[in-house]
Amino acid sequence: MQRHGIHLQRRRSWCVSTDPQFTQKAADIVGLYLDPPQNAVVISVDEKPAIQALERAQGWLRLPNGQAVRGHTHEYKRHGTTTLFAALAVHTGTVQVGHYRRRRRREFLDFMNRIVTQYPGTELHVVLDNLNPHKPKHDRWLARHPLVHFHYTPTHASWLNQVEVWFSILTQAVLRHLSATDPRQICTAIDQFTDTRNQHPVPFEWTKGAVHPGGLKQRYADL
Repeated sequence: MQRHGIHLQRRRSWCVSTDPQFTQKAADIVGLYLDPPQNAVVISVDEKPAIQALERAQGWLRLPNGQAVRGHTHEYKRHGTTTLFAALAVHTGTVQVGHYRRRRRREFLDFMNRIVTQYPGTELHVVLDNLNPHKPKHDRWLARHPLVHFHYTPTHASWLNQVEVWFSILTQAVLRHLSATDPRQICTAIDQFTDTRNQHPVPFEWTKGAVHPGGLKQRYADL
């Protein structure tokens, strides 16, 4: 197995966008990253739903050399969930967050109202995925906010939304090993992490100028 580069613990996954408008949508969003409109702010918005407050069992593991390592066992107890909304200002790296119990149109608009309030009289270009609460058939909220423009990522191409990178960092730094007995503890930890990073924000540097959809692969070796 080693001779053929096969590892049982290694798992790879992939997702190919089948959006017929992939090129146009991707070019639109990449253009916002590389050449934003003058006197406008580009914001990436998304949600991280159902973050579980897990009370993790802690203990000690005695190693053969006599040393002891403290950590979490696989046992845990659930104490509810919370949903995180986040808005990344693409060209400054600052993030605003909101905590909600659910992820509906109502919560999305409440969060967007908070974002708009932070930028009075400013043109906003908002990058979003294709979740139903983001794009109703008749968007009365958007009609009432002529300075706000929504840009949707292609289907199955959430990696084009830069706030996903921030979510990954948050998960690694805070959520993965956090033990909590109440969802409010999760919210507090997220707020502390966000406030700390916002003191010295670093924007993500988008360097790929062209994004092309790849065709379906016929063999695993081609992935």
